[in-house]
Amino acid sequence: MNLFFNRIAINRNEISGAFGDIGTDLPLIIAMLSVSDLKCSSVLIIFGTMQIFTSLIYGLPMPVQPLKAVAAIVISQKISSEIIFGGGIAIGILMLLLTLTGLITFLNKIIPKTIVRGIQFGLGMQLCLMSLKNYIPADKFWGYIIAFVGFFVGLILLGNKKYPPAIFIIALGIIYSLIFHTEAFLNLQFSLPQFSLPQLKFDNVLTGFILLALPQIPLSLGNSIFATNQLVKDYFPDKKISVKKIGLTYSFMNIMNALLGGIPTCHGSGGIAGHYTFGGRTGGSTLIYGSFYLLLGLTFATHPSNIFQIFPKPILGVILLFEGIALILLVKDIITNKKNFFIAILVGIMANGLPFGYLVAMILGTILYYLPQKWFLTHFGKQNEQNSDK
Repeated sequence: MNLFFNRIAINRNEISGAFGDIGTDLPLIIAMLSVSDLKCSSVLIIFGTMQIFTSLIYGLPMPVQPLKAVAAIVISQKISSEIIFGGGIAIGILMLLLTLTGLITFLNKIIPKTIVRGIQFGLGMQLCLMSLKNYIPADKFWGYIIAFVGFFVGLILLGNKKYPPAIFIIALGIIYSLIFHTEAFLNLQFSLPQFSLPQLKFDNVLTGFILLALPQIPLSLGNSIFATNQLVKDYFPDKKISVKKIGLTYSFMNIMNALLGGIPTCHGSGGIAGHYTFGGRTGGSTLIYGSFYLLLGLTFATHPSNIFQIFPKPILGVILLFEGIALILLVKDIITNKKNFFIAILVGIMANGLPFGYLVAMILGTILYYLPQKWFLTHFGKQNEQNSDK
Protein backbone atom coordinates (compact mmCIF):
# COMPACT_ATOMS: atom_id res chain seq x y z
CA MET A 1 0.00 0.00 0.00
CA ASN A 2 2.82 2.40 0.87
CA LEU A 3 4.49 1.53 -2.42
CA PHE A 4 1.30 2.45 -4.27
CA PHE A 5 1.03 5.85 -2.57
CA ASN A 6 4.71 6.50 -3.28
CA ARG A 7 3.94 5.96 -6.97
CA ILE A 8 0.42 7.46 -7.08
CA ALA A 9 -0.13 10.20 -4.51
CA ILE A 10 -3.25 12.38 -4.43
CA ASN A 11 -2.71 15.69 -2.64
CA ARG A 12 -2.77 19.43 -3.28
CA ASN A 13 0.68 19.41 -4.89
CA GLU A 14 -0.26 16.61 -7.28
CA ILE A 15 -3.47 18.48 -8.14
CA SER A 16 -1.42 21.60 -8.90
CA GLY A 17 1.15 19.61 -10.89
CA ALA A 18 -1.64 17.95 -12.86
CA PHE A 19 -2.26 21.18 -14.76
CA GLY A 20 1.38 21.98 -15.47
CA ASP A 21 1.06 20.82 -19.09
CA ILE A 22 -2.43 22.07 -19.91
CA GLY A 23 -1.08 25.11 -21.76
CA THR A 24 0.57 22.85 -24.33
CA ASP A 25 -2.06 20.14 -24.69
CA LEU A 26 -5.47 21.77 -24.61
CA PRO A 27 -4.99 24.37 -27.39
CA LEU A 28 -3.52 21.81 -29.79
CA ILE A 29 -6.32 19.31 -29.16
CA ILE A 30 -9.07 21.91 -29.62
CA ALA A 31 -7.40 23.27 -32.77
CA MET A 32 -7.20 19.77 -34.28
CA LEU A 33 -10.85 19.12 -33.43
CA SER A 34 -11.90 22.40 -35.04
CA VAL A 35 -10.39 21.64 -38.48
CA SER A 36 -10.99 17.89 -38.81
CA ASP A 37 -13.80 15.35 -38.59
CA LEU A 38 -12.40 13.82 -35.41
CA LYS A 39 -15.00 12.99 -32.75
CA CYS A 40 -14.53 15.29 -29.78
CA SER A 41 -15.66 12.89 -27.07
CA SER A 42 -13.50 10.02 -28.39
CA VAL A 43 -10.40 12.21 -28.66
CA LEU A 44 -10.73 13.70 -25.16
CA ILE A 45 -11.62 10.44 -23.40
CA ILE A 46 -8.87 8.42 -25.08
CA PHE A 47 -6.35 11.19 -24.39
CA GLY A 48 -7.33 11.10 -20.72
CA THR A 49 -7.16 7.31 -20.64
CA MET A 50 -3.57 7.39 -21.93
CA GLN A 51 -2.63 9.84 -19.16
CA ILE A 52 -3.99 7.38 -16.59
CA PHE A 53 -2.18 4.52 -18.34
CA THR A 54 1.22 6.24 -18.04
CA SER A 55 0.55 7.24 -14.42
CA LEU A 56 0.14 3.57 -13.52
CA ILE A 57 3.04 2.33 -15.66
CA TYR A 58 5.64 4.88 -14.52
CA GLY A 59 4.52 6.11 -11.10
CA LEU A 60 5.83 9.59 -11.92
CA PRO A 61 4.45 12.54 -13.91
CA MET A 62 5.21 11.01 -17.30
CA PRO A 63 3.20 13.22 -19.67
CA VAL A 64 1.06 12.34 -22.65
CA GLN A 65 0.97 15.13 -25.24
CA PRO A 66 -0.39 15.63 -28.75
CA LEU A 67 2.35 15.12 -31.33
CA LYS A 68 3.39 18.68 -32.17
CA ALA A 69 4.56 18.21 -35.76
CA VAL A 70 1.45 16.13 -36.51
CA ALA A 71 -0.80 18.75 -34.89
CA ALA A 72 0.81 21.56 -36.91
CA ILE A 73 0.28 19.69 -40.20
CA VAL A 74 -3.30 18.69 -39.33
CA ILE A 75 -4.19 22.27 -38.35
CA SER A 76 -2.55 23.92 -41.37
CA GLN A 77 -3.67 21.40 -43.99
CA LYS A 78 -7.00 20.25 -42.47
CA ILE A 79 -6.13 16.56 -42.64
CA SER A 80 -8.99 14.04 -42.43
CA SER A 81 -9.39 11.65 -39.52
CA GLU A 82 -8.60 8.61 -41.72
CA ILE A 83 -5.16 10.03 -42.55
CA ILE A 84 -4.62 11.02 -38.89
CA PHE A 85 -5.36 7.47 -37.75
CA GLY A 86 -3.19 6.05 -40.54
CA GLY A 87 -0.36 8.35 -39.50
CA GLY A 88 -0.78 7.27 -35.87
CA ILE A 89 -0.42 3.60 -36.84
CA ALA A 90 2.65 4.39 -38.98
CA ILE A 91 4.27 6.41 -36.17
CA GLY A 92 3.59 3.70 -33.60
CA ILE A 93 4.99 0.89 -35.79
CA LEU A 94 8.06 2.92 -36.81
CA MET A 95 8.93 3.76 -33.19
CA LEU A 96 8.30 0.13 -32.22
CA LEU A 97 10.81 -1.03 -34.85
CA LEU A 98 13.40 1.51 -33.67
CA THR A 99 12.91 0.29 -30.11
CA LEU A 100 12.89 -3.47 -30.67
CA THR A 101 15.92 -3.41 -33.00
CA GLY A 102 17.93 -1.58 -30.31
CA LEU A 103 18.59 1.40 -32.59
CA ILE A 104 16.95 3.79 -30.16
CA THR A 105 19.24 2.57 -27.35
CA PHE A 106 22.30 2.93 -29.59
CA LEU A 107 21.37 6.50 -30.55
CA ASN A 108 20.81 7.38 -26.91
CA LYS A 109 24.39 6.28 -26.14
CA ILE A 110 26.06 8.32 -28.89
CA ILE A 111 23.96 11.51 -28.62
CA PRO A 112 25.54 13.47 -25.75
CA LYS A 113 23.75 15.24 -22.92
CA THR A 114 24.79 18.59 -24.44
CA ILE A 115 22.59 17.94 -27.49
CA VAL A 116 19.66 16.99 -25.27
CA ARG A 117 20.10 20.21 -23.31
CA GLY A 118 20.07 22.10 -26.61
CA ILE A 119 16.84 20.42 -27.67
CA GLN A 120 15.27 21.31 -24.31
CA PHE A 121 16.53 24.89 -24.64
CA GLY A 122 15.03 25.15 -28.13
CA LEU A 123 11.70 23.69 -27.04
CA GLY A 124 11.65 26.04 -24.04
CA MET A 125 12.14 29.04 -26.32
CA GLN A 126 9.41 27.77 -28.61
CA LEU A 127 6.93 27.42 -25.73
CA CYS A 128 7.76 30.86 -24.30
CA LEU A 129 7.35 32.57 -27.68
CA MET A 130 4.08 30.71 -28.29
CA SER A 131 2.83 31.89 -24.90
CA LEU A 132 3.79 35.52 -25.45
CA LYS A 133 2.70 35.77 -29.09
CA ASN A 134 -0.42 33.60 -29.32
CA TYR A 135 -1.93 32.88 -25.90
CA ILE A 136 -1.48 35.84 -23.57
CA PRO A 137 -2.68 38.48 -26.13
CA ALA A 138 -5.78 36.41 -27.01
CA ASP A 139 -8.24 38.51 -24.96
CA LYS A 140 -6.43 41.81 -25.58
CA PHE A 141 -6.47 44.29 -22.66
CA TRP A 142 -8.19 42.10 -20.07
CA GLY A 143 -6.19 39.11 -21.23
CA TYR A 144 -2.96 40.95 -20.46
CA ILE A 145 -4.32 41.94 -17.04
CA ILE A 146 -5.36 38.42 -16.04
CA ALA A 147 -2.10 37.00 -17.43
CA PHE A 148 -0.05 39.50 -15.39
CA VAL A 149 -1.96 38.64 -12.21
CA GLY A 150 -1.63 34.89 -12.96
CA PHE A 151 2.11 35.18 -13.60
CA PHE A 152 2.59 37.18 -10.39
CA VAL A 153 0.66 34.54 -8.40
CA GLY A 154 2.77 31.80 -9.97
CA LEU A 155 6.01 33.65 -9.23
CA ILE A 156 5.09 34.17 -5.58
CA LEU A 157 3.88 30.61 -4.97
CA LEU A 158 6.31 28.65 -7.16
CA GLY A 159 7.77 25.84 -5.06
CA ASN A 160 5.28 26.40 -2.23
CA LYS A 161 4.02 22.97 -1.12
CA LYS A 162 1.29 24.36 1.14
CA TYR A 163 -0.16 26.63 -1.55
CA PRO A 164 0.88 25.13 -4.93
CA PRO A 165 0.52 27.73 -7.70
CA ALA A 166 -1.34 26.02 -10.55
CA ILE A 167 -4.49 25.54 -8.44
CA PHE A 168 -4.71 29.29 -7.87
CA ILE A 169 -3.81 30.18 -11.47
CA ILE A 170 -6.52 27.87 -12.87
CA ALA A 171 -9.03 29.15 -10.27
CA LEU A 172 -8.19 32.70 -11.32
CA GLY A 173 -8.94 31.79 -14.93
CA ILE A 174 -12.30 30.24 -14.03
CA ILE A 175 -13.30 33.35 -12.05
CA TYR A 176 -12.30 35.47 -15.05
CA SER A 177 -14.47 33.27 -17.30
CA LEU A 178 -17.44 33.50 -14.93
CA ILE A 179 -17.29 37.27 -15.34
CA PHE A 180 -16.59 37.54 -19.09
CA HIS A 181 -17.84 34.22 -20.53
CA THR A 182 -20.82 33.26 -18.37
CA GLU A 183 -22.64 31.65 -21.31
CA ALA A 184 -19.98 28.93 -21.57
CA PHE A 185 -21.02 27.57 -18.16
CA LEU A 186 -24.68 27.65 -19.13
CA ASN A 187 -23.97 25.49 -22.21
CA LEU A 188 -22.45 22.62 -20.23
CA GLN A 189 -24.25 19.42 -21.12
CA PHE A 190 -23.47 15.89 -19.98
CA SER A 191 -23.56 13.31 -22.75
CA LEU A 192 -22.29 9.77 -23.12
CA PRO A 193 -19.71 9.33 -25.90
CA GLN A 194 -20.44 7.28 -28.99
CA PHE A 195 -17.41 5.26 -30.02
CA SER A 196 -16.87 3.75 -33.45
CA LEU A 197 -13.72 1.97 -34.54
CA PRO A 198 -11.89 3.61 -37.48
CA GLN A 199 -11.69 1.80 -40.80
CA LEU A 200 -7.93 1.61 -41.37
CA LYS A 201 -6.84 1.20 -44.99
CA PHE A 202 -3.32 0.67 -46.32
CA ASP A 203 -3.53 3.81 -48.48
CA ASN A 204 -4.31 5.92 -45.40
CA VAL A 205 -1.42 4.38 -43.45
CA LEU A 206 0.97 5.02 -46.35
CA THR A 207 -0.23 8.62 -46.74
CA GLY A 208 -0.03 9.14 -42.98
CA PHE A 209 3.52 7.74 -43.00
CA ILE A 210 4.68 10.20 -45.67
CA LEU A 211 2.68 13.20 -44.51
CA LEU A 212 2.77 12.86 -40.72
CA ALA A 213 5.26 10.21 -39.54
CA LEU A 214 8.37 11.38 -41.42
CA PRO A 215 8.22 14.98 -40.09
CA GLN A 216 7.32 13.78 -36.57
CA ILE A 217 9.82 11.00 -35.79
CA PRO A 218 12.95 13.22 -35.55
CA LEU A 219 11.17 15.52 -33.09
CA SER A 220 9.92 12.50 -31.14
CA LEU A 221 13.39 10.98 -30.90
CA GLY A 222 14.90 14.23 -29.66
CA ASN A 223 12.21 15.43 -27.27
CA SER A 224 9.87 12.52 -26.52
CA ILE A 225 12.56 9.88 -26.04
CA PHE A 226 16.07 11.26 -25.38
CA ALA A 227 15.15 14.54 -23.65
CA THR A 228 12.39 12.88 -21.62
CA ASN A 229 14.79 10.16 -20.49
CA GLN A 230 17.36 12.78 -19.47
CA LEU A 231 14.79 14.81 -17.53
CA VAL A 232 13.65 11.73 -15.61
CA LYS A 233 17.30 11.28 -14.58
CA ASP A 234 17.49 14.96 -13.57
CA TYR A 235 14.27 15.08 -11.54
CA PHE A 236 14.00 11.46 -10.37
CA PRO A 237 17.55 10.03 -10.14
CA ASP A 238 16.31 7.02 -8.15
CA LYS A 239 13.95 5.96 -10.98
CA LYS A 240 15.44 3.50 -13.46
CA ILE A 241 13.65 4.39 -16.69
CA SER A 242 15.19 3.39 -20.03
CA VAL A 243 14.70 4.83 -23.50
CA LYS A 244 13.47 1.36 -24.49
CA LYS A 245 10.59 1.53 -22.02
CA ILE A 246 9.70 5.07 -23.16
CA GLY A 247 9.80 3.93 -26.79
CA LEU A 248 7.52 0.97 -26.06
CA THR A 249 4.86 3.02 -24.27
CA TYR A 250 5.09 5.66 -27.03
CA SER A 251 4.48 2.95 -29.63
CA PHE A 252 1.64 1.31 -27.68
CA MET A 253 -0.17 4.63 -27.19
CA ASN A 254 -0.09 5.57 -30.87
CA ILE A 255 -1.25 2.19 -32.11
CA MET A 256 -4.11 2.12 -29.57
CA ASN A 257 -5.03 5.77 -30.24
CA ALA A 258 -5.42 5.04 -33.95
CA LEU A 259 -7.47 1.89 -33.36
CA LEU A 260 -9.84 3.62 -30.90
CA GLY A 261 -10.26 6.99 -32.62
CA GLY A 262 -7.79 9.15 -30.68
CA ILE A 263 -5.10 11.56 -31.82
CA PRO A 264 -1.40 10.61 -32.07
CA THR A 265 0.42 11.26 -28.80
CA CYS A 266 3.89 11.21 -27.28
CA HIS A 267 5.77 11.74 -24.06
CA GLY A 268 7.81 14.93 -23.72
CA SER A 269 10.37 16.72 -21.59
CA GLY A 270 8.23 19.87 -21.59
CA GLY A 271 5.38 17.97 -20.02
CA ILE A 272 7.54 16.55 -17.24
CA ALA A 273 8.99 20.03 -16.63
CA GLY A 274 5.48 21.50 -16.43
CA HIS A 275 4.10 18.88 -14.05
CA TYR A 276 7.23 19.00 -11.86
CA THR A 277 7.42 22.83 -11.80
CA PHE A 278 3.90 23.09 -10.41
CA GLY A 279 4.30 20.33 -7.80
CA GLY A 280 3.84 16.93 -9.45
CA ARG A 281 6.15 14.24 -8.06
CA THR A 282 4.23 10.98 -8.65
CA GLY A 283 1.88 9.43 -11.15
CA GLY A 284 -0.94 11.06 -9.19
CA SER A 285 -0.59 14.26 -11.19
CA THR A 286 -1.10 12.54 -14.55
CA LEU A 287 -3.90 10.38 -13.11
CA ILE A 288 -5.73 13.55 -12.02
CA TYR A 289 -4.96 15.21 -15.35
CA GLY A 290 -6.30 12.20 -17.24
CA SER A 291 -9.49 12.22 -15.19
CA PHE A 292 -9.89 15.89 -16.10
CA TYR A 293 -9.95 14.97 -19.80
CA LEU A 294 -12.44 12.17 -19.16
CA LEU A 295 -14.72 14.80 -17.61
CA LEU A 296 -14.19 17.15 -20.57
CA GLY A 297 -15.11 14.34 -22.95
CA LEU A 298 -18.40 13.81 -21.13
CA THR A 299 -19.39 17.49 -20.81
CA PHE A 300 -18.00 19.23 -23.91
CA ALA A 301 -18.73 16.68 -26.64
CA THR A 302 -21.18 19.03 -28.38
CA HIS A 303 -19.44 22.38 -27.68
CA PRO A 304 -15.63 21.83 -27.57
CA SER A 305 -14.95 25.52 -28.33
CA ASN A 306 -16.45 26.44 -24.94
CA ILE A 307 -13.39 24.90 -23.28
CA PHE A 308 -11.34 27.97 -24.21
CA GLN A 309 -13.94 30.21 -22.60
CA ILE A 310 -13.85 28.33 -19.31
CA PHE A 311 -10.06 27.92 -19.41
CA PRO A 312 -9.02 31.21 -21.09
CA LYS A 313 -5.98 31.32 -23.34
CA PRO A 314 -4.13 34.03 -21.32
CA ILE A 315 -4.13 31.75 -18.26
CA LEU A 316 -3.04 28.75 -20.34
CA GLY A 317 -0.29 31.02 -21.68
CA VAL A 318 0.97 31.75 -18.16
CA ILE A 319 1.30 28.02 -17.41
CA LEU A 320 2.99 27.49 -20.78
CA LEU A 321 5.45 30.31 -20.01
CA PHE A 322 6.51 28.71 -16.72
CA GLU A 323 6.91 25.37 -18.49
CA GLY A 324 9.13 26.95 -21.16
CA ILE A 325 11.30 28.76 -18.61
CA ALA A 326 11.77 25.53 -16.63
CA LEU A 327 13.11 23.85 -19.78
CA ILE A 328 15.44 26.74 -20.65
CA LEU A 329 16.94 26.74 -17.14
CA LEU A 330 18.05 23.11 -17.54
CA VAL A 331 20.99 24.36 -19.61
CA LYS A 332 22.59 25.68 -16.41
CA ASP A 333 24.49 22.46 -15.70
CA ILE A 334 26.66 22.89 -18.83
CA ILE A 335 26.94 26.68 -18.83
CA THR A 336 30.50 26.70 -17.44
CA ASN A 337 31.83 24.63 -20.37
CA LYS A 338 32.32 27.03 -23.31
CA LYS A 339 32.16 24.32 -25.98
CA ASN A 340 29.12 22.51 -24.57
CA PHE A 341 27.21 25.71 -23.88
CA PHE A 342 27.88 27.01 -27.41
CA ILE A 343 26.70 23.75 -28.97
CA ALA A 344 23.57 23.61 -26.80
CA ILE A 345 22.55 27.15 -27.78
CA LEU A 346 23.28 26.42 -31.44
CA VAL A 347 21.20 23.23 -31.31
CA GLY A 348 18.29 25.14 -29.74
CA ILE A 349 18.41 27.82 -32.44
CA MET A 350 18.65 25.29 -35.29
CA ALA A 351 15.82 23.19 -33.85
CA ASN A 352 13.56 26.25 -33.90
CA GLY A 353 14.64 27.89 -37.14
CA LEU A 354 15.40 25.19 -39.72
CA PRO A 355 13.18 22.83 -41.73
CA PHE A 356 13.29 19.44 -39.96
CA GLY A 357 15.12 21.47 -37.33
CA TYR A 358 15.29 18.82 -34.60
CA LEU A 359 16.81 16.23 -36.93
CA VAL A 360 19.33 18.71 -38.39
CA ALA A 361 20.19 20.04 -34.93
CA MET A 362 20.80 16.57 -33.50
CA ILE A 363 23.07 15.54 -36.40
CA LEU A 364 25.11 18.74 -36.69
CA GLY A 365 25.27 19.25 -32.93
CA THR A 366 26.56 15.70 -32.39
CA ILE A 367 29.23 16.15 -35.10
CA LEU A 368 30.36 19.40 -33.47
CA TYR A 369 30.47 17.77 -30.05
CA TYR A 370 32.80 14.99 -31.19
CA LEU A 371 35.21 17.36 -32.94
CA PRO A 372 38.48 17.73 -30.99
CA GLN A 373 38.51 20.40 -28.29
CA LYS A 374 41.54 21.98 -29.95
CA TRP A 375 39.67 22.41 -33.24
CA PHE A 376 36.70 23.96 -31.48
CA LEU A 377 38.81 26.45 -29.53
CA THR A 378 40.76 27.36 -32.67
CA HIS A 379 37.61 28.26 -34.59
CA PHE A 380 35.43 29.66 -31.81
CA GLY A 381 37.39 30.18 -28.61
CA LYS A 382 40.00 32.71 -29.78
CA GLN A 383 37.43 34.75 -31.68
CA ASN A 384 35.22 34.94 -28.61
CA GLU A 385 38.18 36.01 -26.49
CA GLN A 386 39.08 38.77 -28.98
CA ASN A 387 35.48 39.99 -29.05
CA SER A 388 35.35 40.08 -25.25
CA ASP A 389 38.58 42.11 -25.17
CA LYS A 390 36.96 44.72 -27.41
